[in-house]
Amino acid sequence: MSHTLARMPSTFFLHHVQYKWAEFQRRLASAGKEGANIDKALPNARKRIQKLKGPKAKKAKKEADGAEGEGEEKIEDEDAEEEEEKADEPDEWEETEELIQARKDLKSGKKTVASILFPYGEFFADSPQPLFPATSYAADMDVADGCFRYLQKMFQEVEECHAFELLRNSHDRGNYLITTHARIIAMTCTHAALTRSTLVNLNFKYDNLIMEESAQILEVETFIPMLLQQSDQGVSRLKRVMFIGDHHQLPPVVKNRAFQKYGHLDQSLYARFVRLKTPTVDLNLQGRARAQIADLYSWRYKDLGNLSNVLTDKRYRAANAGLSHEYQFINVDDFEGQGESQPTPHFYQNLGEAEYCVALFMYMRLLGYPANKISILSTYNGQKALIRDVIRQRCAWNPLFGEPSKVTTVDRFQGQQNDFIIVSLVRTNHVGHLRDVRRIVVTMSRSRYGLYVFGRFGLFENCFELAPVFTRFAKRPRKLSLEMEEPAGETERACGEIGKPTLVKDVHHMWALLQDRMKAQFASAAQVVASGSGPVASGPASE
Repeated sequence: MSHTLARMPSTFFLHHVQYKWAEFQRRLASAGKEGANIDKALPNARKRIQKLKGPKAKKAKKEADGAEGEGEEKIEDEDAEEEEEKADEPDEWEETEELIQARKDLKSGKKTVASILFPYGEFFADSPQPLFPATSYAADMDVADGCFRYLQKMFQEVEECHAFELLRNSHDRGNYLITTHARIIAMTCTHAALTRSTLVNLNFKYDNLIMEESAQILEVETFIPMLLQQSDQGVSRLKRVMFIGDHHQLPPVVKNRAFQKYGHLDQSLYARFVRLKTPTVDLNLQGRARAQIADLYSWRYKDLGNLSNVLTDKRYRAANAGLSHEYQFINVDDFEGQGESQPTPHFYQNLGEAEYCVALFMYMRLLGYPANKISILSTYNGQKALIRDVIRQRCAWNPLFGEPSKVTTVDRFQGQQNDFIIVSLVRTNHVGHLRDVRRIVVTMSRSRYGLYVFGRFGLFENCFELAPVFTRFAKRPRKLSLEMEEPAGETERACGEIGKPTLVKDVHHMWALLQDRMKAQFASAAQVVASGSGPVASGPASE
């Protein structure tokens, strides 16, 4: 029987609940708001008491006695018996305990008529009690209405889940959720193009479209998400489209130079609107990076200031442990007589910068910086591959160092961020595509707390397009400045305060300092273990 009830549709039980509610409303109307006629509303308000006379009384008496039951004579005249039955007195009624208690509660004010007649008391017995405040009839009715809405919503959710019993595969279930439940749906423009016919056939509907990083989307791709639903009598249901992007950063990628240069296919719809002087809402405060790091790219934006958190939060005000500066450009001369190289055409690499970047990463890991808070960026795919090779050889196998969060190109990292960014500019003969000021803006704006750029300073400082950035870099030492005497963990130095710096001469000097730091820490850890105090636990510098 229980199995049969479990298989019954929820609509049956919903109708039962609705019937109970309608009956509750009728009883309230009969009883009145003050409960004057509560006896008419309660189903068991009175019980009947029978008083027996005539043959019925005699028969009852004989049955009770039991002595004369077998020898009783039958009444021969049935008509006379019926007349005597009619002569019996009518039944009397008395009030039940339920009615008596109800009247007492109404008179004392402990309950209202709404709480007395409420039909779902047993279901809500595990709710916080008392369920009804009993302050007034209106207040108790609000509670009763809320309970009924809760029941309706519960059955509605059960009915919505009923579809999953019919839809057996995840694809159909996903389509059902998109068309019936989803309020916010996220997808890429490429996915929208691939699934457009499916979404249109599902009668997919939406009113608003928000396109993030719209300045990096091809103009033709921008229109695809606007066409994922059928028009209503030739009129689009779409009410508003919001573009969020930054035209001062990199545009869409168009690999064909002819299309890019002569067809302007690298212009996004967002950039077109900006070029046509369409009114925009511009960002005037940033809350990602330290104010000193934001100064490297804020010149590109109109009146870009800083949110209060980057000026007052402890982590933004404290210096980076073991590093003298929060940002620095480190000049890298030829490493073993070589600067940039091309194993294959346009596959630029620079071994000296790769070794330097990985050495700084390992030094930061010794100081307790989490590996997932450090990313290494390069301006060329060849250098990215070389840095990954150096990491595999130097530190990936060692759990003390591990690997950075990401090793990728600047172009790929657009739209992302991390606490500490190490950058390799690679080129030593020509500026290359870094001459595009949009690429340098992306490079400078990826970090929160620390930015360390490796490259050939003499080459880039003479580039007119990059002058606003390298003028600021020129105010700081061009050799990596380390605070070797600072212990692992957080530092007490304030941001901008210099301790006892150690200037790194070149890559070989950096590796020598790194080896000394490793030996010192291992010796200290061995002494602690030997003394029985347990292993050394140095907290990360950027939690």
